[in-house]
Amino acid sequence: MPRNAPAEHIAVLACVAAVCLLYVRKDSVPQPAGRLAALPRVTLWAWERREDLHALDTKRFAVAYLDKTITIGQGVASQPRRDAVFFPAQAAHMPVVRIEAGPNAALNDANRRAVVDALAETAQEPGIAALQIDFDATRSQREFYRALLDEVRRRMPAGLPLSMTALASWCSWDDWLHGLPVDEAVPMLFRMEPDRRRAPASIEDFRIREPLCSTSVGVSTTEPWPDDLEGKRVYVFADRGWSEDTPADVERRLR
Repeated sequence: MPRNAPAEHIAVLACVAAVCLLYVRKDSVPQPAGRLAALPRVTLWAWERREDLHALDTKRFAVAYLDKTITIGQGVASQPRRDAVFFPAQAAHMPVVRIEAGPNAALNDANRRAVVDALAETAQEPGIAALQIDFDATRSQREFYRALLDEVRRRMPAGLPLSMTALASWCSWDDWLHGLPVDEAVPMLFRMEPDRRRAPASIEDFRIREPLCSTSVGVSTTEPWPDDLEGKRVYVFADRGWSEDTPADVERRLR
């Protein structure tokens, strides 16, 4: 996913012009099944910019908003979301926690516990429909990520879905996602050039082969969408923000 720094979650209910809004600010054909089945089919990603989705049709759309960015170095630092996002209080909404770890990150037990604590705290936020984790783990970071996901799942409320974003390669010619304790892995089918360069020469495309990736897809408003969206949960990233790339545009593309 596009990378900016994220956030920590403070929800304030406000009634503006007789519309009750949830204000979040961070500064002080497979069929979707299981725990995600009740969510709308389309989820709008609200990344690190001010977004106003107060008029959103909550029967058609859910909202996945960047909640915080956790950076792993020698220790662990958490950056709360810096910009506001508005959406109806009744909207199905999920915080997204972005994890960043450079090549010199200390992937030790202490840092893993600190990241798990931060994720478990987000998972306890009232009223959320799911928790999503966004981490482009390198091959050497996968063991750390798998252990982290196991611990997070144990610490989360039992009925709360756990979602993760996934590089397209993870869902196609790579197989490391098998058995992870998540409800879905969302293949990000945009900005894929680096993945294509790493793909084996025998792989001509990014056909989805991993079952965890088969029920959802991540797309961008400014790039082509795959044809096989029928029955899948669709996550949409607005490259220019939701004031310019509107939910109505998304609806038109899905028809």
